[in-house]
Amino acid sequence: MALTGVIGLSISGGANAFIALVVVRGLMGIVSAPLYPACAAAVGRWVPSGGRSRANGLVNGSALIGVAITPLVFGAFIDLFDWPATFMIAACVTLVLALVWYVFVGTDSEKLQRGDGDTAGTDNQAGDHSSWWILLKNRDLLLLTLSYGAVNYFQYLFFYWMNYYFQTVLELPEFKSRAYAAMPPLAMAVGMPLGGWLTDRLEAAFGPRRGRKIMPMAGMLSGAGLLILGVSARDPAWIVTWFALALGAVGTAEGAFWVTAIELGGRRGGSSAALLNTGGNAGGMLAPVLTPWIGQLYGWGYAVGLGALICLLGVLFWLGIEIGESFEESRQDF
Repeated sequence: MALTGVIGLSISGGANAFIALVVVRGLMGIVSAPLYPACAAAVGRWVPSGGRSRANGLVNGSALIGVAITPLVFGAFIDLFDWPATFMIAACVTLVLALVWYVFVGTDSEKLQRGDGDTAGTDNQAGDHSSWWILLKNRDLLLLTLSYGAVNYFQYLFFYWMNYYFQTVLELPEFKSRAYAAMPPLAMAVGMPLGGWLTDRLEAAFGPRRGRKIMPMAGMLSGAGLLILGVSARDPAWIVTWFALALGAVGTAEGAFWVTAIELGGRRGGSSAALLNTGGNAGGMLAPVLTPWIGQLYGWGYAVGLGALICLLGVLFWLGIEIGESFEESRQDF
């Protein structure tokens, strides 16, 4: 993050700056990639079964708070200090948080055994040292990953284009656009832990095989419908209301995705979570590319509304997922 600011302060040529940014942001992607899988694996180790969906929802919901305040806080700092200095300031804050985590939390073996003794998310406990790509043979994990790709498309649509949509397409004032763009991620930050808690309750009532599917499927169906309402609305206040409810509804599915990925991977839970994360980001990467292209050709209503159709496709993938079959069990079929 700091090097991103250094590029802006030291390189003036457009071509050189572009190449440098590709290298630096690529490196940041490499060091950031393990974040969500590692968090999911930690939840699998530290939290007993029956509370993992809620815990994953809390972790991912916290991340969305950062996403939500970025247009307001980061935008305000850019107005004051320009973007290179803003990246340097953000890097300092992140470094302080990393040091606090390293000093006060740690990952010693005693802390990693606070769960209920099962093997979810504990790659290093396995005697199976086969390559992680063997996980690609797990049909349920592949279906889960495809569904998460649809969810990420829906999410990235909001993360990358909402500020532009409110400011340029709807022609709202800059500050109001930033405030409106922050509301859907904040709603999602609330939806994630709420959905995780509801998933845990539904599992207790109906069992994992049936109870685990209810929340993600209901949340994704609701999100698709609410997005269509937002696209159809004309008043900006109603548009942002429907959009916020849509992203909040889809956020309720997050906890179920991560805990299912960890459990499907069994002793290779961290690797299965990494596969889920990779597939999800692959689906999400399509949104920044397809949205402006469709918007220019057919209008922004269709460009945003496509997210609802893709989200419905993600619901269908959940129908084929068998909850409770681990990576080790599924390998016996091959």
